[in-house]
Amino acid sequence: MALSARLEIRQGQGLVITPQLQQAIKLLQLSNLELEAFVEAELEKNPLLQRDERDAEPEGEAPIEAASDASADRMDDAGARAELDSTHDEASPGERVTGDAEHDMGAAEAGASIDWSKASRGGGTFEGDSDGMEGALTREKTLNEHLHDQLSASGLSGPEAAAAAVLIDAVDEGGYLRADLAEVAERLGCSEELLERVLAVLHGFEPVGVCARDVAECLAIQLKDRNRYDPAMAALLDNLPLLARHDMAALKRACGVDDEDLREMVAELRALTPRPGAAFGGEPAQTVVPDVYVREGLGGLWHVELNSETLPRLLVDQRYHARVSASARTDQEKTFVSDCAAQASWLVKSLDQRAKTILKVSSEIVRQQDSFLAFGVEHLRPLNLKTVADAIGMHESTVSRVTSNKYLATPRGVFEMKFFFTSAIQATEGGEAHSAEAVRHKIRQLIDAEASNRDVHSDDSIVDILKEAGVDIARRTVAKYREAMRIPSSVERRRRLKEHA
Repeated sequence: MALSARLEIRQGQGLVITPQLQQAIKLLQLSNLELEAFVEAELEKNPLLQRDERDAEPEGEAPIEAASDASADRMDDAGARAELDSTHDEASPGERVTGDAEHDMGAAEAGASIDWSKASRGGGTFEGDSDGMEGALTREKTLNEHLHDQLSASGLSGPEAAAAAVLIDAVDEGGYLRADLAEVAERLGCSEELLERVLAVLHGFEPVGVCARDVAECLAIQLKDRNRYDPAMAALLDNLPLLARHDMAALKRACGVDDEDLREMVAELRALTPRPGAAFGGEPAQTVVPDVYVREGLGGLWHVELNSETLPRLLVDQRYHARVSASARTDQEKTFVSDCAAQASWLVKSLDQRAKTILKVSSEIVRQQDSFLAFGVEHLRPLNLKTVADAIGMHESTVSRVTSNKYLATPRGVFEMKFFFTSAIQATEGGEAHSAEAVRHKIRQLIDAEASNRDVHSDDSIVDILKEAGVDIARRTVAKYREAMRIPSSVERRRRLKEHA
């Protein structure tokens, strides 16, 4: 067959992910803190973007009708969810995106804004700057800084001071020395005896117990500081695994003491600090700010609304755009202004779509898990990403991104969205499947009730009880759930009950 060159024109569809589309997808999975940092960076880069300082009523409320019982049929939720632009769905893997997507997203109306925040967020001023010089001066010292300050006043000098500085730098946040003395000695070219002498000095630093190499040594340092370290205490520290298993009979034999002395010794250990460095240099705990509020309304409705305080309000400054466009002379200046306007319009619309997508997904989650909101964790239904995606006409990957690092504030507490997605455990006799989280809750309830009825359940007996309740579960699954909840075995629980009897 002869070979020849020829020209052909073919028409087809393909997945085209532009930088703007990648940005829109990225915005979906950002938490509210990450989104705020991203918006601040965009405000710095794009002169046509500005915050909308106008007060506005919160938008995005969706009532969800709750079923009267767990087995009620799905109700019509038209009007309960906001419309979503199709871009997120089209950008999902396995689906097609036409070349018009970028054009549609970039053609946001001039002056379009996201108007969901009651509180305006103006630029920082000296009067309102709470993290300025005063905050820097009052910053709490880290453990490393605290130890180095004590080293300066310890009287060590020369090789000993240098070795002490190296050991201090190897101390972790809990106050434990995470370095092998032999390796440090080889690296520094000194003897292990010198490091032992230096370490003995470091053991006298504050907080008491710092620079220990393990828990037993940490507790021993604290007991010596209280003048309570004796042979019986040393034997107790050498047998901490027995204490962890609550094997009091073996501990009494190892320490050579009676029941009363052992109880006093254990009480002294519990009064000590196993992590002496934990009080230094820790970052303050960040309060979880919910992205969505779920409130109970009248007539069995659940009202789902976005948290307006976590949603940035941006708009495109059209007046400034007109001024700089008129003053642009070179092609480079005109291209820069045009790009800034397109990016600003795209970002405004992307943030708008992100908010609507979160509302749409959370509304479906509330509709699916209305029994949990009404009756508690025992009525949590099995749910997966595909069920929610099919119900709202999205791709599973889009739902997965939306539920990452997002939180719902409900009358039963604040939960991460992924909490509501649990695997299914089959029911006996073909009944409705049970949620894995609900089954774990039942196992914990059975074990918590053991102290009152003085009857310890083995994993096999828990399996029998759950099967009577209609849960078809294997013993190894019960053991896996129990260990995940850090509940000891029935042997250890029985031993504890006998000790407290």
